Amino acid sequence: MNEEVFIYSCMVVRMSALTSVRPDVKAPTRVKPARTRLLALPEARWAAASTAAFLLALPLQLLDASAWLWGPLYAAAYVTGGWEPALEGLRALREKTLDVDLLMIVAALGAASIGQVMDGALLIVIFATSGAVEALATARTEDSVRGLLDLAPPTATRLHPDSGTEETVAVDQLAIGDIVLVRPGERVGADGRVLDGASDVDQATITGEPLPVSKAAGDEVFAGTQNGTGALRVRVERDPSDTVIARVVALVEEASRTKAPTQLFVERIENRYALGMVAATVLVFVVPLAFGADLTGALLRAMTFMIVASPCAVVLATMPPLLSAIANAGRHGVLIKSAVVMERLGQTDRIAYDKTGTLTEGTPHLTKVIPENPFLEDELLALAAAAEVRSEHPIARAIVAAARDLPREEAYDFRSAPGCGVTATVGGREVEVGSPERLGERAATAPDTDGTAVVVRVDGERAGWLLLTDRLRPGAPAAVAALNRLTTAPPALLTGDNHRAAHAVAEKTGIPSDGVHAALLPHEKADAVRDLGGQVLFIGDGVNDAPALAAAHTGVAMGRGGSDLALETADAVLVADDLTAVPKAVALSRRARRLVVQNLCLAGAFITALVIWDLAGHLPLPLGVAGHEGSTILVGLNGLRLLRESAWRE
Repeated sequence: MNEEVFIYSCMVVRMSALTSVRPDVKAPTRVKPARTRLLALPEARWAAASTAAFLLALPLQLLDASAWLWGPLYAAAYVTGGWEPALEGLRALREKTLDVDLLMIVAALGAASIGQVMDGALLIVIFATSGAVEALATARTEDSVRGLLDLAPPTATRLHPDSGTEETVAVDQLAIGDIVLVRPGERVGADGRVLDGASDVDQATITGEPLPVSKAAGDEVFAGTQNGTGALRVRVERDPSDTVIARVVALVEEASRTKAPTQLFVERIENRYALGMVAATVLVFVVPLAFGADLTGALLRAMTFMIVASPCAVVLATMPPLLSAIANAGRHGVLIKSAVVMERLGQTDRIAYDKTGTLTEGTPHLTKVIPENPFLEDELLALAAAAEVRSEHPIARAIVAAARDLPREEAYDFRSAPGCGVTATVGGREVEVGSPERLGERAATAPDTDGTAVVVRVDGERAGWLLLTDRLRPGAPAAVAALNRLTTAPPALLTGDNHRAAHAVAEKTGIPSDGVHAALLPHEKADAVRDLGGQVLFIGDGVNDAPALAAAHTGVAMGRGGSDLALETADAVLVADDLTAVPKAVALSRRARRLVVQNLCLAGAFITALVIWDLAGHLPLPLGVAGHEGSTILVGLNGLRLLRESAWRE
């Protein structure tokens, strides 16, 4: 029994650590949803009380203290951890169903009735802890879905169509055709189209694009996106209940509900097993009595049957391999949210990737400087950086960072035109840096690039070009190649970015061109995941990826730059954004599944042998308990093999 307690204690500690750890996420400007705390859940408080009582009683019993000391503590563990599943089980009985939770309560009480008090308490603690973890996961997901709605501002500035007077109204009062004013720095309150004005809008939460997008008359904008430095007048084109953000929420909830049939199937199996075991225990007690057996002997045989037929070994046959794999993955930067997820990882037969922030770093980097006579590369870059140094635009920051080792002159008369670029006087010359189209350059003159081309003009003449791209993550090609070897279907790339940028990243990472799906909105990403078929593992990072993460068989989110909703919706999180950890986690999951099958066969063999012995012969109670606990320890130790460092590298 000491070994079993040690195994269980290791599992509780590791599960507690994994469920409480949350990766440090860089904090971009976004609204953070309120998060349910662990001890705010009654299930968690009762589980903690039951565990504490058990851990206090155990050493007293092992030290042969008086039963008056450890007995009440075990009783407290039974009551605090068992009253809720017992009550739910009794309610289920009213509906003519019997679940395994109630069966465990009956088994625990049966163990206590024949003196095996610690066995019963251990069963109670295990089930109370698992119920608390499940309740926490459900609450956190609901928090995140509700928090997504906070991306859209609560109010908007509506303009009167005739007088142009301003009126502040709640966004849910907006109607199609209303005109709203979006000031610099505000969030857009509704899906619509720009009537006039120009600005750069950060719509990464919707499309996943790494850079703010220039918006002018005729361009579409989305609720919840962040306006830049210009003012926009927008005509509302969608009802507030039908915005892209609202549809993201609905899709996440719908995809979560589609997993319910699997749970219903499990519950049906649990009910049948529980009914079968209860019926068998009653028969083992009643039949001998009918043939003249004494009451004490019949009761002892029935209680022995309940002990040896108890599914403790079956439960531990599944959990130690999966929890050990979870712990091992956690040490290597992959946070797996549940044992169910760990099992699903191994079933993956196709991978789908987001682009921006997943395969790429999500921030622009200067890749090439193309000067025109008479300018040199360093001179052109220094002039552009001097002009951009006061700008907060991501492109400006990338240019300034690239020129940090170059000497540059002070810039004066700095001006920023939203959607166009910046203008400043540097060394007595007027320097313009910005969008080629907005600065009068013909599209045919721009260099061929799969990223962003920025023109630099000096005193009204073109001085050269700066090319910027969103850099690939260092391990992306290797990760894609490793996952290709583990799956049967070709990978896919699902992105809100343009086709050219998507195909360029696909080519560099080894994703076939026919697997590229670009310019997708969030609901289109989710549809694409469903259309792929099979057991799809989707890897993403943004709010726009949440529907796809929920729709996929398994969703994996990037931990450092991922949005709160992506982190909560995903089944697993890459704490360090290391894509090369994904194929190792998939392989580890498959090893865990093989161990689960081994353990189930072993546990089934022990239970079958002990039950036959008890029914066909005379199985002494101590020997039955020893066989039951021995099988539990054996399958537990077998599962703990996956804690080894070599299990991750194999």
